[in-house]
Amino acid sequence: MSRIGRMPITIPAGVDVTIDGSTVTAKGPKGTLTRTVHGNMIVAKDGNTITVTRPDDSKLNKSLHGLTRTLVSNMVTGVSKGYTKELEINGVGYRAAKQGKELVLNVGYSHQVVVPEIEGITIDVPTPNKVVISGPDKQKVGQFAAEVREKRPPEPYKGKGIKYSDEIIRRKEGKAGKGGK
Repeated sequence: MSRIGRMPITIPAGVDVTIDGSTVTAKGPKGTLTRTVHGNMIVAKDGNTITVTRPDDSKLNKSLHGLTRTLVSNMVTGVSKGYTKELEINGVGYRAAKQGKELVLNVGYSHQVVVPEIEGITIDVPTPNKVVISGPDKQKVGQFAAEVREKRPPEPYKGKGIKYSDEIIRRKEGKAGKGGK
């Protein structure tokens, strides 16, 4: 039995989960998420817990069991607490600003990079060198943060660029750091 798949999901107060066949819908203070799970997986709600079971031990069902449980758990957590990703911008003259529904980045190019806010995602710029991306859908938050980071990934020599706040950049020595001829 899958260690992750067999763990029950506790539904916190203020969250309503409805299961209609293979469609799971979670409603909470942060929003509403709907996901269609694989038809083989059996998702059942019992009071304030959700359990995911598999019909047999075939390779496909084993691989889907833990995945399905984690996806449903992420939905419940997303609509109750939400997810956030923090990005830091390092470099002389590098900064971010929010103009309306767009994130405007000055990251060393001859032009400003404009990233429009997508549906279900909230962009916040508390300081010019910090961007906070938040929303109820873990996948959307992570994907959007990766797309913003991709505009200027951190480089290993000076550490300039956009990085996650918890990311550690491996630094390299330049040509002068070799020593000798």
